[in-house]
Amino acid sequence: MVLSDISIKNPVFAWMLMVGLIVFGWISFLRIGISQMPDVDFPVINIRLTWNGASPEVMETNAVDIIEDAIMGIDGIREVNSTSSYGAANITVELELSKNVDSALQEIQTQIAQAQRILPSTLDPPVITKFNPEDQPILWIGVSSEGESRELMMFVWDRLKNRFSTINGVGQVRLGGYVDRNLRIWIDGDKLRSKELTVDDILTTLQREHTEVPAGLIETDTTQYNVRSMGEAKTASKFSHLSITMRGGTPIYASNLKIQDVARVEDGLDDIKRISRFNGKMAVGLGIVKQRGVNAVEVAKQVKQRIEEIKKDLPPGYKMDLVFDTTRFIEESISELEFTMFLSAILTGIVTYLFLGSFSSTINILLAIPTSIMGSFIFLHFFGFTLNTFTLLGLSLAMGIVIDDAIMVLENIARHKEMGKSTLQAALDGAREISFAATATTLSIVAIFLPVAFMYGIIGKYFYQFAITITAAVLLSLLEALTLTPMRCSQFLNIGHSGWLGKKIDSSFHIFAGYYQKLLQFVLNYRLIVLVFSLLLFASSFFLLKPIKKEFVPSQDQSQLVIRLKTPVASSLYFTDKMTKKCEEYLSKRSEVLKMFVAVGGFGGGESDSAMLMVTLKNPDDRPIDPLVKKRLSQAELASIVRKDLNKISKDLKIIVQDMSMRGFSSSRGFPIEFTIKGRDWNKLATYSEEIQKKMEATGKFVDIDSNYKKGQPEIQVFPNRTEAANRGVSITSVGNVISAMIGGVQAGQFTDGGHRYYIRVRLENEDRLYANSIKKLYVRNNRGELVKMSSVVSLEERPTLQSITRNNRERAITIFANPSKISSQKEGIDVATSIAKKALPEGYHLSLSGSGKTMDESFKSLGFVLMLGILIAYMILASQFGSYIHPITVLMAMPFSFSGALVALFLFNQSLNIYSFIALILLMGLVKKNSIILVDFTNQLTTEGKNTTTALLEACPIRLRPILMTSVSTIAAALPPALSLGPGGESRTPMAIAIIGGMLISTALTLIVVPVVYSLFSDLKKRLGFH
Repeated sequence: MVLSDISIKNPVFAWMLMVGLIVFGWISFLRIGISQMPDVDFPVINIRLTWNGASPEVMETNAVDIIEDAIMGIDGIREVNSTSSYGAANITVELELSKNVDSALQEIQTQIAQAQRILPSTLDPPVITKFNPEDQPILWIGVSSEGESRELMMFVWDRLKNRFSTINGVGQVRLGGYVDRNLRIWIDGDKLRSKELTVDDILTTLQREHTEVPAGLIETDTTQYNVRSMGEAKTASKFSHLSITMRGGTPIYASNLKIQDVARVEDGLDDIKRISRFNGKMAVGLGIVKQRGVNAVEVAKQVKQRIEEIKKDLPPGYKMDLVFDTTRFIEESISELEFTMFLSAILTGIVTYLFLGSFSSTINILLAIPTSIMGSFIFLHFFGFTLNTFTLLGLSLAMGIVIDDAIMVLENIARHKEMGKSTLQAALDGAREISFAATATTLSIVAIFLPVAFMYGIIGKYFYQFAITITAAVLLSLLEALTLTPMRCSQFLNIGHSGWLGKKIDSSFHIFAGYYQKLLQFVLNYRLIVLVFSLLLFASSFFLLKPIKKEFVPSQDQSQLVIRLKTPVASSLYFTDKMTKKCEEYLSKRSEVLKMFVAVGGFGGGESDSAMLMVTLKNPDDRPIDPLVKKRLSQAELASIVRKDLNKISKDLKIIVQDMSMRGFSSSRGFPIEFTIKGRDWNKLATYSEEIQKKMEATGKFVDIDSNYKKGQPEIQVFPNRTEAANRGVSITSVGNVISAMIGGVQAGQFTDGGHRYYIRVRLENEDRLYANSIKKLYVRNNRGELVKMSSVVSLEERPTLQSITRNNRERAITIFANPSKISSQKEGIDVATSIAKKALPEGYHLSLSGSGKTMDESFKSLGFVLMLGILIAYMILASQFGSYIHPITVLMAMPFSFSGALVALFLFNQSLNIYSFIALILLMGLVKKNSIILVDFTNQLTTEGKNTTTALLEACPIRLRPILMTSVSTIAAALPPALSLGPGGESRTPMAIAIIGGMLISTALTLIVVPVVYSLFSDLKKRLGFH
């Protein structure tokens, strides 16, 4: 007994199966998280090093090189990149996909712990974390105040941070523009010298006079008491009154000398290394990072509710606003995709009704959609997937596929009913007859996605979720078609058109079928000519590959711009801030701009010559019409204008505008064009880098050209005169310690206030260290306790020094990155740039792709491999099902024409070849085979009954014309809404949908001609050679 017989004879069971899939699918849907990208463990580990005062060269040699040497022996490491800068370094470890990230993290921690003994003692403990794009803030909240900076910082830290971190689903709250509270002891150089003191005496005082020591217990017969020596100072006033009782290690007797006599004590902030503003006002940013796997949109809703609650209790002069919201685009794009799916279902229903002429039959087929789609959510839930771009794309594409099996079964049952059979018998016979073809067509689609398991690169992890989603949907559609559809047909099935429109469509279809049969009879007489002409048509379509733009992902209008601003090397934070304010003034006048958050010096600080502007634009429909172009500007068009205008503000400005939607799926800085040049000599490498960038700019194919190489920053180098120092009894260590403490500042302990511990920092007053010669005015104590002027034991020189040193796999390297211009594409840009670089680099220097470009290259190769392997697997499955070596080739003849149709459509509608277009090509491999299978299977049945090949083809093809056109037109109809690029996120769906429409149109037309021709040719060949 076949599956359809069971459901037809047990209708209650079949109805319960349908209800169960829908109900449990709905429950699963409610429990699935929402995110923009799949929740995937990126095989990347980041090691952050901090060493105050260390130069890039020292950081590289004494820290980075040691750690890289320690971890390079770990199995599964693919690539190691590092950047050493002043006081900090970052090491990025990229792993092989087969390597477990958590085990690699433990191995790296173990190796670094073992190397700790040879690392500098003053190096902060390395911070080791896993990297994931989803671990970036989904929201930025700006808090501004009209009061003092210190009060704002304390308010954010003490009263706001924890109120957001306790929200369910929030994993971390990052602070942008935040400066730690510090107790500052500002030393007056003149007063210090007049008291014959040095900075060491101040540090000794803090160690001796600011201490709190547990002193044990006192026990009586009835009570136990803790004893504690309360020697810590708690306020700036008490610190200023600490007594200085030692001078050069010698006690000062009967002295009333206080810290306030030589220094100014202030309860203030750490050194200002970053400045943040929201809409022109000083602000602190709170970045909300969601936990892995949770619903990003739901977390954002809770955060927004908390913002409204906090606003009611804000002190006077404080403001809080949502300044950057990535979930807005996620929510809008997912909502738009759901609407697109609904439109697709309506269009599919209209197509079905026009072909079948029956409301009951239309409803019967449309019921396959909720059963299959809702049932798919069960799989998504138990696989731990989220509703993201890839799973929703799978469901969107499945919308036009899941009804194909139901159409095939219902149409065949209707044909048996038209033969005069009872409804029950027609359901039994029709379902049995078509079961093989339905199973074969579904498995042909599933087979296409099996090779996805062999995809390499990070994109393979994303495609895995897409493949599982669409496989679950089509398998459920097969189950639905072989059980629920026949059962419903056995209970209610009306055939035939009613009304003048229905009868007109019906008669037109019969006339069309008659013409098709005559055309088929004609082409079967000229089989070789038809076949050669078709193959030439397929071959000619490859000429379209060159003019079609190729990119990893298309640009999307997310109503967000990230603008990076660079000022000349060694620019002060305040000069950069001045330039940034000019940019803010320009942007605030643009009517398309909704709001902006600015971080001068970067979010982490320490980059005094750079700034970042996070600009939120109005929604595309809310933007005003530009008077010059007479239309609303898109995000890409506005970015081009902003880039041009901001670069005109000053020759000291370099503006880079990033489209973060083109970041792709890499762990890099997010530029579509990115490559690394490597070689022995760092200076020569820098020269080649500048030469390559100039040649790239001259082509006009690039904008925002830049590199991670930073020109030398002026540095004051202090050279001790060892002879004079020895003669005067001054140690080189003492010289370094005094200069470090007075000029750079030194951490001298902590103090407690309000349950928190804050650092105490000692440093020379600002006005005493404005110039290099200020160093010579310092004094150092010799081994006899005497003060020696620094100018007598040191000399100063100003020299340029590296701001940062970058390495790739322990080799010094420079990464060049850019955006493609309007006249170029990502793939063309990469090809042109790498060609320029190869010509510029001499022997011994080489380059490699990195970032998004590298990911694109790997992904395109992997997708090409999937296409080839998919064809092989499809052949193996079809050969097994048909029991023939020849018929699978006949079926596969439809595939080349689907590629031709897709390429023609992409070219005509100016769409790019990207990963979404590739999804369409992979899917087309399965879709177009369905039509071939329907023809070949029914023709085989007729030849088995004893009819010759030509007769069987002339009978089978017109009979199967209606289900072929129905499935093809319904697939095209389902693809029409996404092809129109409706709403947010439409840019990624459009090329995919257009490729499907083009591929289905051309392949369906040619399949109806070429497949019968090839079947006839192979049938003759089989008779001559005598094989299957």
